[in-house]
Amino acid sequence: MTIPTIARIETWAYRVPLSRPVETSFGTMRDRPAVFIRIEDDQGVFGWGEIFANWPAAGAEHRARLVLEDISQLLLGTDARKPEDIFQDLTRKTHIRALQCGEFGPFAQAIAGIDCALWDLRARAEGKPLRRLLNDKAADTIRTYASGIDCRTAEEAIESSRNDGHLAFKLKVGFDAQDADRVAGHASGLRHTETLYLDANQAWSVDQAKSFLAGINDIPIGWLEEPIRADAPEASWSELRKFGNISLAGGENIVGLAAFRSAIETRILDFIQPDVAKWGGVSGCFHVARMTVEAGLTYCPHFLGGGIGLLASANLLAAAGGQGTLEADVNVNPLRDAFPIPSVQAGTMKLDPAPGLGIETLPEAIDRYKTFHAEASVCG
Repeated sequence: MTIPTIARIETWAYRVPLSRPVETSFGTMRDRPAVFIRIEDDQGVFGWGEIFANWPAAGAEHRARLVLEDISQLLLGTDARKPEDIFQDLTRKTHIRALQCGEFGPFAQAIAGIDCALWDLRARAEGKPLRRLLNDKAADTIRTYASGIDCRTAEEAIESSRNDGHLAFKLKVGFDAQDADRVAGHASGLRHTETLYLDANQAWSVDQAKSFLAGINDIPIGWLEEPIRADAPEASWSELRKFGNISLAGGENIVGLAAFRSAIETRILDFIQPDVAKWGGVSGCFHVARMTVEAGLTYCPHFLGGGIGLLASANLLAAAGGQGTLEADVNVNPLRDAFPIPSVQAGTMKLDPAPGLGIETLPEAIDRYKTFHAEASVCG
């Protein structure tokens, strides 16, 4: 039997200008970017992936070109149906290239998108939804929470998200000394079936985080995400965990299985949040998800991008099992909303039974936001 090999790779970069920027404690997104990748084998089977591109502001086009101009020749002609082997091989072969330019992040993100596309391709070839390829007992329904909500202007977003079916809401904090009071105000307006999460985006020192926690001490919060730098010493994270009566979450800025294993074994984090488009793709993130669930912790995929990565995150969560929830950004983003994203009802989302991620082509509605498109193939 002939081994299917990778014959064609395409990447697209998009940018949607925003009339209302998305603000975090470390910076402002003035447009919504996305990088999508399509990989096709020599038998005509294809798969879709997404590459992290939120930061830096000029990152999208760079990553789209990085795949084609630096990585594609390592990929073309290889076995299309073995994504885990390719993930390990590309990680090894690009290490010196990343070391040479100091760009480990962009290479890891590009490989993550490639890996996702190859898993979609394989699932499509086998006629299974991605979640069922990973776990034949995977659920079809997952829990969700509304994300990307600025605590300074949250009233409207919480109500809108509630009307869209969400029962949990994550507020961005880390802006100023009034954050604790704002959180208290929003918490007082929640219904008894609803939950509030917080994300500081690495805004504080340990002392600043303690001050914030003291201000919300009596408020029921589901978790506090990245209150301090992701690379802060373990002792700092441990000190913070002992201080506050609150669960800690993180993982979007953790890279590598060894680092995730350490985070799981120390049990400083209760919620582990790898990002499928940022590191690991499906291969790495599903491994982390299984380690997390086996350790009795909660896997909650991080994601704040376009529609392909969101669907991949949903399928990973369904395959992993456990009590995790899907992050659903509620800010305006046509690069997400133009895709077939299932609606949310009573805090849950029912996934499509279509093979792979259920995506055939890129939506025509996003064509006007395209800034880059190119391809590499075995004949070109």
